[in-house]
Amino acid sequence: MKKTFKALVMLLTSSLFGIVHAQVQMNFKFDTPYGKNTAVGKFAELNGAKIYYEEYGKGEPLLLIHGNGGNIESMGNQIDYFKSKYRVIVADSRGQGKSELKTDSLTYVQITKDTEALVSHLKLDSISIIGWSDGGIVGLQMGISGKSKIKKIIAMGANLRPDSTAIYSWAAKDVQNLKKTIASKIKEKDTSENWGLMKQISGLLVDQPSIATKDLSKIKAKVLVIAGDRDVIRNEHTVEIFENIPKAQLCIMPGETHFAPASSPELFNALANNFLSEPFKRPDSDWTKWGK
Repeated sequence: MKKTFKALVMLLTSSLFGIVHAQVQMNFKFDTPYGKNTAVGKFAELNGAKIYYEEYGKGEPLLLIHGNGGNIESMGNQIDYFKSKYRVIVADSRGQGKSELKTDSLTYVQITKDTEALVSHLKLDSISIIGWSDGGIVGLQMGISGKSKIKKIIAMGANLRPDSTAIYSWAAKDVQNLKKTIASKIKEKDTSENWGLMKQISGLLVDQPSIATKDLSKIKAKVLVIAGDRDVIRNEHTVEIFENIPKAQLCIMPGETHFAPASSPELFNALANNFLSEPFKRPDSDWTKWGK
C-alpha cells in the first residue's frame, strides 16, 4: 500500500524526492537540510497546533507554500534560488512534515487560517507568495480572504474544485480509488500506516477545495496563474482562474507538468522571479482602445 499512496502523491503532489516517474525527474538534492535545519527551524503555536517553519535570507518577505503530502523540502529549489533575494519563509502545512495535525477534519480553509496566523505571528506587514498545487490553492484563498496584505501571488497548478471539470479524469478516478483503499484499511484496523492521517490528507484532494469562481474577483493582489501544458489541472480550468482575477497574468509552461518547480526549477524560478521583480502590467491587444 505504500506504493499506492506514494504513486498518488507522485501524481498529484510534490513530496517524493529524487524519484523518476514516467518522463518526470525531480531534483531534491540540496546542500542545506531544508525541513530539518535545526539552526533555523522553529515552532509556532497556531490555532491549537504546533506549526514548524524555517526562514532564510533577508529583504521583502516571500512565503512559500508546499503541495499535498509534501513539506518544506518540497520547496527546496525555490528556497535555494530566492533566499539571496528575499526573506524566504516556508512552513510544513498542518499534519505534514513536522507540523501537528490536531484535527479530525483537515481542510484548505484550516491550512489557510494557519498560514495567515503565521504571517501575523511573524508580524509581516506585507508578503508575496509562491504556492505549488495545494499551496497555490491556499495562496488564492489568502488573496480572497484579504486578512493578510499580499503584493503578489504565484499559484502553480491550483484548482478551485476537485471534479473532472478542473482536473483530468484519470487523476479524479485515481484519488477516488485511493479513498476507497484507505477506508478499507481503516475498517480492517490495519496498522501498517497512519491511515487516519492519510484519510485527511487525501481527503483534501478528493473532496476539496470548494472555491466559487466569482470569489476570485475579491483578490486585490497581482497574480501569476501558472501550470504545465500537461498538468494535473485542465488547461481550460487554469484559464478560468486567470480570467476571473482582476489583476492576473497567465503562463502555461510548454512541455511541462504539474511538477515543474522541481523538475524544471531553472525555468520555473526564472518565470517566478520575473513576475515578482518586475512591475505588473497587462497590456491589451485590442487596438481599438489605443489612444482613448
